[in-house]
Amino acid sequence: MQDSSIQRLVLAGAILLGVIGAGSLGYTLLGGDTWTLGESLYFALITVSTVGYGELHDVGTVPGARILTGALILLGSGALVYFQSNITATLVEGRLGKAFRRRRMQREIQSLKGHFVVTGVGATGRHVIEELVAVNQKFVAVDIDLARLERLSAELVGGNMLFVHGDATQDVTLVDAGVDRASGVVAALSTDHENLYVTLSARNLSPTTRIVTKVIEPEAKKKMIIAGANATVSPTIIGGLRMASEILRPDVVQFLDQMMREKDQTLRFEEITVEQGSPFAGQTLRRVPLRGVANVLVIAARDAEQGFVYNPGPDFRLEVGSVLIVIAKPSDVARARRLLLGDKSRGG
Repeated sequence: MQDSSIQRLVLAGAILLGVIGAGSLGYTLLGGDTWTLGESLYFALITVSTVGYGELHDVGTVPGARILTGALILLGSGALVYFQSNITATLVEGRLGKAFRRRRMQREIQSLKGHFVVTGVGATGRHVIEELVAVNQKFVAVDIDLARLERLSAELVGGNMLFVHGDATQDVTLVDAGVDRASGVVAALSTDHENLYVTLSARNLSPTTRIVTKVIEPEAKKKMIIAGANATVSPTIIGGLRMASEILRPDVVQFLDQMMREKDQTLRFEEITVEQGSPFAGQTLRRVPLRGVANVLVIAARDAEQGFVYNPGPDFRLEVGSVLIVIAKPSDVARARRLLLGDKSRGG
């Protein structure tokens, strides 16, 4: 909208300048040595602007001069009105457009439930958001830098990213992001004390929301857990493990990179929980057509008694609360979840 307004303004300006330039040239050609180019330009300007301080000297004696003046008044006034209206439209659309987009964004955020809140869209937060976009998860980004939010929105989702511009360490900002209705919160600000504030605030506002907090210094991990974080992540440790894996198992790393980054064949490790009311609760894994119907590969399972079972056999019994760790496309994972819930269509 803003780009089209600017284009119309440039066009209107070009038309207005073209009319003035043509009028100046016309007076110069008609008058010959009677008027200088400066006098012709001045008269064209006051004619188009309808100020009309007075005619050029000898206008009545120059054939066609007054006809040109009449034409210039008609064309110039129209071009001037068109230019002024576009200036007004550009200013109004810029301000009102932004206000409208903010209101629309606020309404969309208020309607969300079970989404994710990512505080801080710097180097770490950006990668979190890229993954959420890749797996089609709803989220709200929070950052104090409006330009960075708008740039990220334009780059990742064509300007349609939901975000809150504000200080994530303030309760009111987290409330605006719907943290009390969120499934998870990622604290990815640049310092430990900022992330500690976010963790404390988020836990106070939502006792059950899962909170994952970035830590810089190793000693901050314990504080984050005490403050309410369910898990902490150290970019330094993750980076070190990645470097070790590149040395020890490069093919595995290449496979995982391809799995995560291939746009058309996005694969993810996901978890699927057997919910209350599932028709497959109490059934063995062989009775669940996950491979045939949903095209997911079960690589591990967990229940309250056994903990994690790697590569569970067909006799593994599913109970309410059992968690299956699978590898599949996000769309297939959604189909598998519907299947376990007893969707008659089985996600087809």
